[in-house]
Amino acid sequence: MNTVSQRAQRQGVFYMLLCAAMWSIAGIFIKLIPWNSFAIAGWRSLISALCVLTYMKKSHLSFCASRMAVLNGAVLALTFLCFISANKLTTSANAIMLQYVSPVFILFLSAKVFHQRVYRSDLLVTGFTLAGIALFFLDQLSPGNLLGNMIALFSGFTMASVFMTSSQCKSDDERMTGILLGHVFTALVGIPTCFFTPTPITVQAVGCILVLGIVQLGIPYVLYGLAVRSCPPLLCSLLGTVEPLLNPVWVFLGTGEAPGPFALAGCCVVLVTITAWMVYKSRRAAA
Repeated sequence: MNTVSQRAQRQGVFYMLLCAAMWSIAGIFIKLIPWNSFAIAGWRSLISALCVLTYMKKSHLSFCASRMAVLNGAVLALTFLCFISANKLTTSANAIMLQYVSPVFILFLSAKVFHQRVYRSDLLVTGFTLAGIALFFLDQLSPGNLLGNMIALFSGFTMASVFMTSSQCKSDDERMTGILLGHVFTALVGIPTCFFTPTPITVQAVGCILVLGIVQLGIPYVLYGLAVRSCPPLLCSLLGTVEPLLNPVWVFLGTGEAPGPFALAGCCVVLVTITAWMVYKSRRAAA
């Protein structure tokens, strides 16, 4: 790997970490909006779509509705909707824990669908990361609702599919079009629920949905589109685990509730594992 590509990957890692950090603020603002979950997802994605479209216009990117872009948009919309449904049907801890088994699905898709080689180090880092996340949520996991757990697990598969299809897009136009379509599809499904469920319009609700659409989803997905240009799917997925790890940080800052010892240990396991793996991959590439 030459110096230019190493610099590009470091930049991609930074974008992905920043993206995951911004994703992590969702829980705080969603709880402040007294709307149906699908309505929140729909309006959030509509605002996010406007952010992505603005970026495409400023960057002179063209709309490219290729087969891969449409597929990427479809699995992205499924991820949004499945995760929200899982949160309604099972515990939040179960939903986010089961979604973040996505690295396992990425290894499967890489080997069986895209015929890419899977290294032993990839298997090890995935195993340790999943163990760290499980440890992180040890005190909160419960049997939960079977249907909710199954939908959460499926959202892990769709999330893996998002990373894989994004990496298969051949240009920035195609990649950003896929992200734009994902938000549009979600808006088309979610917004009509406003006509069938109570959706009170208040200053707080409007303010929170704007924060979710712009800060929590719109800007992060622009950063995600930039990150996947140089970050492989598995690395993006592993870096994305920063999202659930940061959730207790916002809870602590908002309520003063400190994370327990298992959560701190799990956080350390995940961060040390991913850092060691990135150093190892960088040195192997240089050699």
